[in-house]
Amino acid sequence: MDSNSLASMVREKGLDVFERMFRAVELVQERLNRACKALCEAQIPYAVVGGNAVAAWVATIDDGAVRNTRDVDLLLAEEDLPRATDALQTAGFIRDEVMGTVVFLDGPDGKPSQGLHILLAGRKVRPEYVSPTPNVDQAIEINQKRIVELQALVEMKLNSYRRKDQTHLQDMIQIGLIDTSWPSRFPTQLGERLQLLLDDPDG
Repeated sequence: MDSNSLASMVREKGLDVFERMFRAVELVQERLNRACKALCEAQIPYAVVGGNAVAAWVATIDDGAVRNTRDVDLLLAEEDLPRATDALQTAGFIRDEVMGTVVFLDGPDGKPSQGLHILLAGRKVRPEYVSPTPNVDQAIEINQKRIVELQALVEMKLNSYRRKDQTHLQDMIQIGLIDTSWPSRFPTQLGERLQLLLDDPDG
């Protein structure tokens, strides 16, 4: 569909595109707040990871460089998953499983792509990853939320190394969160990936 056809469809349906865009961002924040509050009240250790963790770290330096994300990624210890399930379901989320990943949908009409995605601490997300996920205690509190430590987050992004992970890493490089001293902190393969991005941060 070309630009004119899309614009025509928007007019015919009376869509407020900007309202939809802003609301989508608000919903992600609301889910993040609700999930973190539920886990905190249940005294369950967790860490925010993924795009929201990147956004939090980037915002400490430059809020204008923050990117939005559509889901919420949380790190939990496997032994805490049953208690976390109870806490999150009490907060309105519904446990499901998508391609082997535990996902909490936001209500009966929730979409997996917009839910809470759970990563288990100390596990490789995929067999081919170089290193496992961090432990839940590798987190610091920022504005009443437990955010995974910066070095652990960078290692997770280097393991995944999808296009969006590379973009997140480039964002952190460009604002000075990551510098030329960082590649040596990681296993060789991951350090080499980071060095490539440092050599060409706009690539």
